[in-house]
Amino acid sequence: MDDRRLRVLVVDDHDVVHWGFRVLLGEQPWVERFFQARTGAEAIALARANKPHVALVDLFLSDESGAELSGLIREASPATRVLLISGAGRMSPAAARAAGASGFVSKDWEASRVAAAVRRVGLGMTSFPPKAEQPAPLLTEREREVLDLIAVGSTNREIAEQLYLSPHTVKEHTSALYRKLRARNRAEAVQRAQRIGLLG
Repeated sequence: MDDRRLRVLVVDDHDVVHWGFRVLLGEQPWVERFFQARTGAEAIALARANKPHVALVDLFLSDESGAELSGLIREASPATRVLLISGAGRMSPAAARAAGASGFVSKDWEASRVAAAVRRVGLGMTSFPPKAEQPAPLLTEREREVLDLIAVGSTNREIAEQLYLSPHTVKEHTSALYRKLRARNRAEAVQRAQRIGLLG
């Protein structure tokens, strides 16, 4: 592989993730410099000032969308390529590409594999897991059905009737959806599901 040295920007809102990447990237001979941002505004300012080769962006920053931030980083630094990362399930390659990303990695992966993906994307390639290796779907089939009905505005009672479930069971599926999508309400759940390609 090309031996160019790369500038890397890490965008995440968790201290432990920053600490992990400091250790991981600090060990790589191909990393020239790396920068760390906890918010979208910090990420855009660092991208504009330092023109990183690759930005590793968490898909779910606290109140911001990593997918939307990808486009803003590329506006600030057009040559920067984005690698999305998430600990909350997977993102389809099509949805990642639509967000302007050149790859997607899971926080469940081994450190060496994440480092290799960062390097590949920084060198102008893409890094998407092959379908067979993608993690299990974020939502169960039943949770997807509930989500689809939430997205068209159905109430819990209507969902219960359509899926032949008790209102209590629908409530349990809805709670599981919110937890997995890190959403506080229906609108946020639908919005986040759209961002990662769970809804059309």
